[in-house]
This record gives sequence, structure tokens and C-alpha cells, in this order.
Amino acid sequence: MFLTELERFIEEDIGYNDISCSIIPDRIVGARVISKEDGIVSGLSEATQVFDYFDVFAATDFEEGSALKKNDVIFILEGGARSILRAERLSLNFLGRMSGIATLTRKFVDKAKGLRVACTRKTTPGFRKFEKKAVIAGGGDPHRFNLSDAVMIKNNHIAALGLEKAITAAKRAASFTRKIEVEVRDIDSAIYAAGNGADIVMFDNMTPEKIIECISVLSEKGIRENVILEASGNISLENANEYARTGVDVISAGALIHSSRWLDISLRIE
Repeated sequence: MFLTELERFIEEDIGYNDISCSIIPDRIVGARVISKEDGIVSGLSEATQVFDYFDVFAATDFEEGSALKKNDVIFILEGGARSILRAERLSLNFLGRMSGIATLTRKFVDKAKGLRVACTRKTTPGFRKFEKKAVIAGGGDPHRFNLSDAVMIKNNHIAALGLEKAITAAKRAASFTRKIEVEVRDIDSAIYAAGNGADIVMFDNMTPEKIIECISVLSEKGIRENVILEASGNISLENANEYARTGVDVISAGALIHSSRWLDISLRIE
């Protein structure tokens, strides 16, 4: 992360009058960062940068996306006691939040049995790049990072402009390097999008049975291979496998990020 970004996070956490850390004798001590449960680790680089900022030596044998077991030592630390305490909460926040996302993502990926699993733009403002990085660590796909990464024609675009005009306008305005994705909720819209220039067709809030029916029709018309097919909307860990078996190429779920639970990670001074 950028130094200014890191310092903004540090300022938020420490404030202007840190007494609790200041009363501790600033002698050199050792510490360990420990996982208190199984999971997938993410946020190692971010935590390391926080420790480096406070001149705390941090060593780890783990890599981004590695599996953690309960009581695994993620970091061995050495530095001033005050510095370690000041770095503690911010570094653990990165590790806990990002590892939680990576852990849930891995569960989705396992449920989907090899199918590409993507997140969405349903992210925490200001923290998106870290959350999407955590999805990657868990074996998932980050999808588009922002509105500029791809042209996505959603239901509100279609309501305002109409499907045909929206696709025509997108093809006219977009660079040849940029994919056009169209959100559909019925067979007719899927047929039109797949046959008229969409690169990706997203089945939005459709049941697995309806998606199977749509794919069958696209195949019959010889246009299935023209597009990448994505299923999205109300996809959970419980039904991910059912959606993965429909024949789509990608399933996307905001739940990878917004429904993830922090991984329990602690720091202990020795």
C-alpha cells in the first residue's frame, strides 16, 4: 500500500494521545502472531508493512493463500514493546479481515469443484483492493475492480435505454479491448445478448433450473460458444454447487466479501 495510505490507517488507530502504549517500558521484546482457528491466510504483505513502519522485525514461513491450522505461528516478531503494541491492532485487522475473506472464498471454490468463482463490487469503501486481493488468495476471481474495467449493462441500464439500444451504444463507445457484459433475466434477453455482441451474459437471480433451460436454448441456436456465461444473485455456500452444475463458466457472489467472518488471529508478547 502507499505510505500515505498506511499512515492514514495508523493515524486513525493511534490517535493523538496514546497513553496505553506509552506507559510500557520500551525494551526489545519478542512476540508471535498466532492463528486461533483453521483458515486461509491473507494480508501478510499488509501486516508486514505495518510492522516495518514501526521498525518491528517480522518473519513468516507462510505465503498468501496458504492454509492455516489452529495455533499456527503466522509471524515471529522482534522489536520495541511500544512499537509492537502500536502495530498490533492494525496488522491484526488486515490479517483477520483478509484471511476471513480468503477462507470463505476457498470454501466456495471447493463447493464449485473447479469452476471459476468471482466476487462483486459489493465491498467496503476504501478497502476494496484489499478485499479483492483476499478473494484472489482464496482461489477466487476479483471480477471487475471498478466501472472502467468492463462495460456491464445491468437491469437499470436496460430499463432506461432498452436492451438493443444499450448493447449498440456500448459497442460504439467501448474500446475493442474492453468486454461487454449483459445482465439478463429471461431466455429472450439471453438469446439477443449472446447473438448481438455481448462478450459475457450474466444470468441474474435465476434459478439453476432456469439457467439450464437458457443454456440449452443457446446451444440449440448455436450461440452458446459465443459468450462467457455467468450466474449471479442469491448464490450462497449452500447452493454454490447447484449453480456450478448448470453449465455456466463463472458464478459470482457478493457473499465472498460481505458475508465473510473475520479469522480469529491474536498477537502475544513473550
